Amino acid sequence: MRDFMVVGLSHRTAPVEIRERLAVAPERLQQELREIAATIGVDEALLISTCNRVELYATSDDPIETARTARQTLAQRLPDSAAEAVLYQERGIDVIRHAFRVASSLDSLVVGEPQILGQVKEAFDAAKGAGTVGTLLGRCFTQAFATAKRVRNETGIAEGTVSVSSIACELAKKIFGNLEGRRTLLLGAGEMGESAARTLRQTGTNLHVINRSEDRARALAESCGGRAVPYERLVVELAEADVVVASTASPKFILTPELMKGVVRTRRHRPLFIIDIAVPRDVDPRVGNMDNVFVYDVDDLQQVAEENLAVRAREAAHAERIIEEEVEAFLAWRRSLELAPTIVALRKRFGQVADEELRRALLRLEGISDSDRAVLEAMSRSLVNKLLHQPMMQLKAGAGDPDGALLIDAVRRLFAIAEDALESEMPSTQSSPEANLTHLTPATTGTTGESK
Repeated sequence: MRDFMVVGLSHRTAPVEIRERLAVAPERLQQELREIAATIGVDEALLISTCNRVELYATSDDPIETARTARQTLAQRLPDSAAEAVLYQERGIDVIRHAFRVASSLDSLVVGEPQILGQVKEAFDAAKGAGTVGTLLGRCFTQAFATAKRVRNETGIAEGTVSVSSIACELAKKIFGNLEGRRTLLLGAGEMGESAARTLRQTGTNLHVINRSEDRARALAESCGGRAVPYERLVVELAEADVVVASTASPKFILTPELMKGVVRTRRHRPLFIIDIAVPRDVDPRVGNMDNVFVYDVDDLQQVAEENLAVRAREAAHAERIIEEEVEAFLAWRRSLELAPTIVALRKRFGQVADEELRRALLRLEGISDSDRAVLEAMSRSLVNKLLHQPMMQLKAGAGDPDGALLIDAVRRLFAIAEDALESEMPSTQSSPEANLTHLTPATTGTTGESK
């Protein structure tokens, strides 16, 4: 039976210098996903790539083998010594629970941060664009989004929450005590840069925004009371800044020792604090070894994040209960998905036996009238309906029960219903367990229903 698997790494298992090796730029997600899906041989797959995680979700008839192949595929981009230690994998119900926790920001560096839900939705849209979202992944992530909404609406987990970019600003304030009057250079005007700019605007810092696209830099600067500067002035701006917040989408280091050598000389021993929240990183780690240059990356934000986590511990526990409720709701839908073809196959099996026995009986009854034939046919249909009525009601009731899968399996074994007999049109990804089953009552098979 087809099931879920996920393989990936996150801030919990791998440092940023490892995570950035697997990071995929948003504009590359669709193509990357098509290539990976073809490599591991699946038609349902979704790839999440953020600054704190890279995860590949898929469904497969053999999730263990698919996960093994997926690990090998991702491991090719990692150092030989790192892959085994940093890559994790889950399958079955644990994948559903993990996806719901990720979308609800319970597995984030900053519990309750709002950005991850948007990033997961972007990954879902990319998978739809790549043609790799089917019934199971579609339902899983549609429900993950609904779960995240419940968590945000029914708990206080997002109250006072901060994003990775705003934690970076908080770190800058810890360094200086007060950013008012300090000169801050924001390198990058993308989503993370926008988030950082909104927070920096409230500190009173003298904000300069630099980006390869000067139009984007200007628009962001105008929205937060800063000043846009041409990218050609990068070295000059670095020489004059007190704090640099780097958040571009560059696949290569922007601030290198070669570039920074002249900057350090110009600053004449004045310290420079660089907070790199980009993945892949914008700052070559060797820059942190230079005199009077202090570099912090996303992993260095963990201590600040843990302070926020302690405040939200009680709300996180409430959120976890919501996650479990939604996981059980998903499993009920999945059981109903498995139940529909079982009931159809069971009715078909009983109907075939009844038709064959009726045919044999009619052959022995020579000269039977049409009216008598109709009576026998009606009796045959009624008998099938009566025999199936109670078992079908029990099966349908069991679809919402955790042990429902055992009941379905028992029926399949008891009546020798083969897998190939279960192939039928799958219910909609948007349908409820009840909707999946309402059309499977005895009266809808062309029979007269239960006789009175």
